[in-house]
Amino acid sequence: MKVDANTLVLAIETSCDETAASLVLGGTDVVSSVVSSQIEIHARFGGVVPEVASRAHVEALPHVVDQAIAQAGVSPERIDAVAATMGPGLIGALLVGVAAAKSYALAWSVPFIGVNHLEAHLYAALLDDPDLEFPLLVTLVSGGHTMLIEMRGHGDYTILGRTIDDAAGEAFDKVARYLDLGYPGGPAVERTARAGSAAAINFPRGMLHDGLDFSFSGLKTAVINHVRANPDVDSADVAASFQEAVVDVLARKAERAATQIGARGLVLGGGVAANGPLRERFKQIADSLGVKCSLPSREMCTDNAAMIGAAAWYRLRSDGPMSFDTGAFPNLALPVAQ
Repeated sequence: MKVDANTLVLAIETSCDETAASLVLGGTDVVSSVVSSQIEIHARFGGVVPEVASRAHVEALPHVVDQAIAQAGVSPERIDAVAATMGPGLIGALLVGVAAAKSYALAWSVPFIGVNHLEAHLYAALLDDPDLEFPLLVTLVSGGHTMLIEMRGHGDYTILGRTIDDAAGEAFDKVARYLDLGYPGGPAVERTARAGSAAAINFPRGMLHDGLDFSFSGLKTAVINHVRANPDVDSADVAASFQEAVVDVLARKAERAATQIGARGLVLGGGVAANGPLRERFKQIADSLGVKCSLPSREMCTDNAAMIGAAAWYRLRSDGPMSFDTGAFPNLALPVAQ
């Protein structure tokens, strides 16, 4: 099929605890985007329960898709392809989205595209700023992943660094849970930190001068040990100092990597990319390097189907439709240059 500016993709995202659908035109024009959050469902458990998430997706997805199509003001006959996240993520949740997308594609006799969730996060910035020039240094920071990625073009990636233990978002969640700040952890830590001092406690910066890989497990342990040794410490100071340590490591390694590859732009992606201090620090780095800084809107940082639709459009253009035998892959890795 011909893939061009008029190609309309229906995209579905169910990799974790957000049920989302979007219609994306030409790879960059978000015609509609609907997200149904499960935060209230999982808050009482202090984290995502996979079985509960899967059942919630089954219940919500038909309504979310109908709403996305209605919001776009088109009929199903206008849809040229259907995409879904095929991994990484929770296997049960992924299967709900993949099965639904295949069903829609078969019913409408259009192609199906399975999308890598990590690759989709790289496209979130391009939805807001499609004129970004390659190469880009993308810092992908979420609850499950922390990576520095050189993006030389569409589908052309090299991983420069990654976490060797906890992801940054996972560290935020664990610290928030330990301090009893609420769920989800990232926004809870950021809210609490506003009343504290980032200089109050000098928490360690793991692997700061050791290559481009990350380690946040030691920082998490340092927070726990400090609170145990100082039970009267202000939680706001702990949150602010912890947040500053994470931001400092992410920003300084991103700056080093951007300089190393001669990046023309700095891009943030993933749920932690919504963090205010991190976004400000990246703007400062971009200014000092004289390169463009692209920060996706906060809506595009968290899991959404618009980024799935964008990545799907480019994959459909370069690789064509996928087989309906394509499954779901909970540990799917980012496709990188060999």
